[in-house]
Amino acid sequence: MPRWLPRAMVLALALYACFQLGDWAFHQLVGLLVNILLAFFLALAIEPAVGRMAARGMRRGLATFLVFFGVLAVGIGFVVLLGSMLAGQIVDMVENFPKYLDSLINWINQTFHTELSRVEVQDSVLKSDWLQKYVQNSATGVLDVSATVLGGLFRLLTIFLFAFYFAADGPRLRRSLCSVLPPARQAEVLRAWEIAVDKTGGYLYSRGLMALISGVAHFVLFEILDVPYAPALAVWVGLVSQFIPTIGTYLAGALPMLIAFTVNPWYALWVLGFVVVYQQFENYVLQPKLTSKTVDIHPAVAFGSVIAGTALLGAVGALIAIPAVATLQAFLGAYVKRYDVMDDPRVHGHRRYGEAVVARLQKALQHKKENQNTDGDA
Repeated sequence: MPRWLPRAMVLALALYACFQLGDWAFHQLVGLLVNILLAFFLALAIEPAVGRMAARGMRRGLATFLVFFGVLAVGIGFVVLLGSMLAGQIVDMVENFPKYLDSLINWINQTFHTELSRVEVQDSVLKSDWLQKYVQNSATGVLDVSATVLGGLFRLLTIFLFAFYFAADGPRLRRSLCSVLPPARQAEVLRAWEIAVDKTGGYLYSRGLMALISGVAHFVLFEILDVPYAPALAVWVGLVSQFIPTIGTYLAGALPMLIAFTVNPWYALWVLGFVVVYQQFENYVLQPKLTSKTVDIHPAVAFGSVIAGTALLGAVGALIAIPAVATLQAFLGAYVKRYDVMDDPRVHGHRRYGEAVVARLQKALQHKKENQNTDGDA
C-alpha cells in the first residue's frame, strides 16, 4: 500500500465530515439567514427617511426608532380598526343567520319543489359526523395555532431588531465592510449599496402606488354596492393585496366578500368577480408596466424574478425578488460593454414579412438570371 494512501483517505473523510457539518449547519440556520436577508431589505427601505433625519442633525439611532415607531403605530392602528370592524360584522352575521337560512330554504323549496324546514336542517347539521370531527380537530389544533402565532411574533421581532441595527449602524457597517477591501473594491461596494437603496425604495413606491389604485377601484365598487365600512375595506384590499405576496389577493378579497354577504348574498358574488377581473388587469397590464418603470427592469424579467423568488424562498423570495434583481441588473450594467446600434430598419421593426418575401424572390430571380447568362456564355 502506498504511504500517501492513508493520508489521502483521512483527508477525504475529513473533507466529507466538514461538508456534512456545513450542510447540517446551513439547514439549521436557513430560517435565521432568511430573517436577516428580509431585515436587510427592510433597512434599505427606510434608509432614505433615516438619512434625511440624520442629515438635519438627529442621531441615527433616534431617527431609526422614530421611523419604526411610526410604522408600528400605523400598522397596529390599522389592525385594531379592522379587528373591531370584523368583530362587529361577525356579530351582525350571527344574529341574522336564521334569517339568511330561512331565505335560502325558501328559495330551495320554491326552485326544487321540496319541503325543507329550518329545524330539520339544523338537526341534520348538528348531528352530522363531519361537524363532530371538525370540533374535535379544532379543539386539538388550538395549541398548534397558538404555537404558530407565537413563532410568527418571535420571527417578526427578530426581523425588526436586525433591521433596526442595520439602519441605525449603517455607516459603521459600511466602514467595517470597506476596511477589509482595497480602495477600488470599496467604491464598488458603496455603489452597490446606493443602488440597492434606490431600487428598494422604487419597488416600495410602485407597491404603494398600486395599493392606492387598487384601493380606489375597490372603494368605488363598495360604494356602488353600499357595503359598510367601504373606506376601511378599500385600504385593507390595497395594502394586503400588494404587500403580502402570493396569497395576499385572496386574503384581501375574503373580508369584503364576507361583509358584502351580510348586506346581500349576491353582492358577495359581485365582489368576487370584481376581485378576479381586477387581479388579471393588475397582473398583466398595470404591474408589469409600473414595476418596470420604478425599478427599471423588463416586465418579463420582473414576472420571472417573482416566480423564481417564490420557488427559492417562498413568500419572502417573492417579496424581495424584484428589488434584488433590479439591484443586480443595475450594478452589472456598469461592467457590460455596450456598442452603438447600426441604423437598420429591422432594429425598429419596420421590415414586414411581405417585404422580406419580395426581397428573397428578387434575389432568387437575379441569381437565376445570372446562371442563365453563364450557361449562354458557355
